[in-house]
Amino acid sequence: MGSDAVQTRLLDAAEELFYGRGIQSVGMDDIRSASGLSLKRLYQLYPAKERLVEAYLERRDGRWRDRLATHVDTAGPDPLARLLAVFDWLELWFGEPDFRGCAWINSFGELGGVSATVARHAREHKDAFREYLRGLVRDAGRPDALAEHLYLLAEGAMVTAGIFASTAPARQALGAARALLA
Repeated sequence: MGSDAVQTRLLDAAEELFYGRGIQSVGMDDIRSASGLSLKRLYQLYPAKERLVEAYLERRDGRWRDRLATHVDTAGPDPLARLLAVFDWLELWFGEPDFRGCAWINSFGELGGVSATVARHAREHKDAFREYLRGLVRDAGRPDALAEHLYLLAEGAMVTAGIFASTAPARQALGAARALLA
């Protein structure tokens, strides 16, 4: 098996466990078992659990942002439709069978106070999402301050959806976003 395939298998296993159970409750032996790799090989690739956590958050960030942008692009050229598509996408994401809330909110809640790496990744992810919304707001010709309101609506929906295992917060945030845009 090639190095890329081994890396993918390892990160797939780590992501499933970290996102599903929480970072602190998952040991390297759990990841070894789930990935089918030897502990020696796992530590060759990631000498410390924190480095594996960092790789998990980086990979998930890229995929999360790509999925969001792809969905927004399907809304067509209308800038307001593209902006509101963010909330449609949140509802789809919240409805996924393995949805457990936002990985960066969860990881920050678990380790943000003791891991500068986790705190940095959470902040970078949230800053990137905020900037993405700012761009959509600008494209729609709306005031920059609106982006902060929409950002807080989306973030609040993420937390609430994770806690209550419900897609309703996305619809509620969409309704509030429409009211702000009116």
